[in-house]
Amino acid sequence: MNLNLIKPLVFFDLETTGVNIVNDRIVEISILKIFPNGNKESKTWLVNPTIPIPEVTTAIHGITNEKIANEPTFQELYKEILLIIKDCDLAGYNSNKFDIPLLIEEFLRCDSEFKIKEFKSVDVQNIFHKLEQRTLSAAYKFYCNKELVNAHSAEIDTKATFEILLAQIEKYDELSGDVAFLANFSKRGGKNIDMAGFIQLNDKNEEILTFGKNKGKTLEQIYNENPGYFSWINQAEFPLYTKKVLKDSITKIKLKKKFN
Repeated sequence: MNLNLIKPLVFFDLETTGVNIVNDRIVEISILKIFPNGNKESKTWLVNPTIPIPEVTTAIHGITNEKIANEPTFQELYKEILLIIKDCDLAGYNSNKFDIPLLIEEFLRCDSEFKIKEFKSVDVQNIFHKLEQRTLSAAYKFYCNKELVNAHSAEIDTKATFEILLAQIEKYDELSGDVAFLANFSKRGGKNIDMAGFIQLNDKNEEILTFGKNKGKTLEQIYNENPGYFSWINQAEFPLYTKKVLKDSITKIKLKKKFN
């Protein structure tokens, strides 16, 4: 069984200055675009993050401050990246939890309207963990019978992730090559409203918080009891996209109270 693509599927991987979605930045991004007819297009950029890369991070992916000193910033690249991924779906390894949230943050810093809800997202790691419980290198060995040389190179990791997904579809009868099915299957946890999972839908399709003293409470309930709590969130270190989703939700709550 092969991938059943209605529109192009973009596999991508990021190398970054660290793992903090709010504060860290992209230093390398690689894209592998798979078209419905099977054609492929790939592109890799080194990115000047405008902040120092810690030595402990350089030790992992090998990208130094000197290497990216004269490379373009994300601000200079984002329009080109948007053009490539426009009208596509997205796929990656641990992408729902890390790569997509961090990519959204970078787009928002550029005042770009990156509408993640228009994209289906396939997280190959979540499929892997649901079915086998391994790491990327182990997944590549398990599914493709190959050793992953130079892991933590964005380009190599991206291509390996594509190969793993094809092997997963071939191996498991319960998997379909349909991207909508794969996107739904690769989700973990609750129904996230923001990519980071701070705001989710409960069983009644009500928006709730998943953290802190108001964990499990609906946004409307929190707003009625203590609207100032949302001001604290907006000042704290939460992803920009989480704050944007929260702002939109509070606006809806205010309009509902106004006209009811």
